[in-house]
Amino acid sequence: MDSYLIQTNGSGDVHVHKTGASLFLGKAKGRKPRWAVRASEMSKKTFNPIRAIVDSMKVEPNPNKPMISLSLGDPTVFGNLPTDDEVTQAVKEALDSGRYNGYAPSVGYQSCRQVVAAHYSCPEAPLEAQDVILTSGCSQAIELVLAVLANPGQNILVPRPGFSLYKTLALSLGIEVKFYNLLPERAWEIDLKHLESLVDEKTACLIVNNPSNPCGSVFSKSHLQKILAVASRQCVPILADEIYGDMVFAEGKYKPIAALSTNVPILSCGGLAKRWLVPGWRMGWILVHDRRDIFGNEIRDGLVRLSQRILGPCTIVQGALEHIMRRTPPEFYHNTLSFLKSNADLCYAALSAVCGLQPVRPAGAMYLMVGIEMEHFPEFENDVEFTEQLISEESVLCLPATCFEYPNYFRVVLTVPEALMVEACSRIQEFCERHYQGSEGAQDLECDK
Repeated sequence: MDSYLIQTNGSGDVHVHKTGASLFLGKAKGRKPRWAVRASEMSKKTFNPIRAIVDSMKVEPNPNKPMISLSLGDPTVFGNLPTDDEVTQAVKEALDSGRYNGYAPSVGYQSCRQVVAAHYSCPEAPLEAQDVILTSGCSQAIELVLAVLANPGQNILVPRPGFSLYKTLALSLGIEVKFYNLLPERAWEIDLKHLESLVDEKTACLIVNNPSNPCGSVFSKSHLQKILAVASRQCVPILADEIYGDMVFAEGKYKPIAALSTNVPILSCGGLAKRWLVPGWRMGWILVHDRRDIFGNEIRDGLVRLSQRILGPCTIVQGALEHIMRRTPPEFYHNTLSFLKSNADLCYAALSAVCGLQPVRPAGAMYLMVGIEMEHFPEFENDVEFTEQLISEESVLCLPATCFEYPNYFRVVLTVPEALMVEACSRIQEFCERHYQGSEGAQDLECDK
């Protein structure tokens, strides 16, 4: 075997010797390494409008008034809405069994998928285990659906006002967002003409959120059928965000949109978070409704492949699903909805009497939207300034609806204890009385309410 000797000198010359022969290679031409770590394009495109707006609100609350937050859609914050004992016991039993400590299939255990399918199946929209994919919360379900239906450069149709996560996820994936309008004067029904006008050859899907965050609206059967008619004419599949499914007040009735569809393929996203009051458990699902086989194997296989990027939701909660879904007593749901409706009625009545405010009565979910007659509050440019000053003077935090692409409204969360809701509404009224101005621009507290 030949042997080599490599020699260098201080000037950078390199010599390679083989059996006495010398080969001069000249000065070594290497670059000096430099750090060049940059954030990915996906991370740069990711933008959460709620965080951006709320984090930019630098005002301090009134130190003389305890803070009341009506902003966070988490029913566990105040401790007044615990989940049912059966739900907690189910997780304890799953943990104690020792059967759920390892990896599960990326789409979830087959037995758990069957439990979800059985819970949501109905004659009009039957489901089997293979129609269910378990996910890490409803948010991941929405992400997977967007990722399987849309390519960069395509667009999706999103409600305005609507949950900000749709835009956050779409833009990070390079998908364009087109907003269709909801109509407050019609209890937040969809402006169907506007919706259909937005469809083009690049439209990948339509998002329908019912019951709605942030509106608290619940669509009637006839309105859902009209939405399906648009989707059918335009051959656009639907992403149904139904995380608040069945969270409807006594006078309303919830109908899953898939139960009304004869030909439009629907991917319905849901989870335990809201109805069972356990958002931190991160258990969601996708229900595939495709009776005409329009999705075929391609969409189903795509969802499976995407789910394999992260190995599904918590296995212990999966192990508890059967117990949770079959043993949670009906009175638990009834009590939760009774509380939310009571708070909704209280808040709606109180704020309807306030000069310059126009609340829209909700029919479900956990929210109430309040319009601000900005012409009567001329010192504020918009809803963000209005809510900032409300924090500063009254220590009440409401989300400005600019977060939901709908300026000059704010959203109230209905999950706070009743006493705090009464106090918050009283403070909002006092704030508006101080700042309200009549049509002449003079201070005028005698309004037509």
